[in-house]
Amino acid sequence: MVYDRFVAICRPLHYGTLMGSRVCVKMAAAAWASGFLYAFLHTANTFSIPLCQSNTADQFFCEIPQVLKLSCSHSYLREVGVTVVSSCLFFGCFVFIVLSYVQILTAVLRIPSEQGQHKAFSMCLPHLAMVSLFVSTGTFACLKPPSLFSPSLDLVVAVLYVVVPPAVNTLIYSMRNKEVKQAMTKLIQWVQCHH
Repeated sequence: MVYDRFVAICRPLHYGTLMGSRVCVKMAAAAWASGFLYAFLHTANTFSIPLCQSNTADQFFCEIPQVLKLSCSHSYLREVGVTVVSSCLFFGCFVFIVLSYVQILTAVLRIPSEQGQHKAFSMCLPHLAMVSLFVSTGTFACLKPPSLFSPSLDLVVAVLYVVVPPAVNTLIYSMRNKEVKQAMTKLIQWVQCHH
């Protein structure tokens, strides 16, 4: 997504050639492959540990740290391995996103018209807000000190980084579609008339 925004703002005249179907397929394949590899490593690690405590996790989904808490073996090396792989993947994506947004911001600030700057910012801010929400809550969930342990806090944080970004991201990007805007306007008018 950030690469699409980068090309649209920093290289608008080359958008058609830089974001062709071949590039989109390669980016989608890379995202799916890295996601599959990441999920496979977590799944293989999780299924290889013996569980001796209750099989009930304090989450609404099987989150890896919650499953590791149920283990009766000392999974220190496994946790370190998963943490290293996760950190490398996270750090690589984070650096790419930050560098892209720095270039986008400098390009936007060079746009002479205020209207052009506003349009460019309106394209990027929703994505940046969702990435920030996901990264900050995910980081907090993984790095919070044990003294802050609370099942309800863990549940709220998990909802914030698992449910909210995809749901809000879909809503934000669908609101750019004229047909969706018209349908929402009709729905709001209908609700106002019937109240």
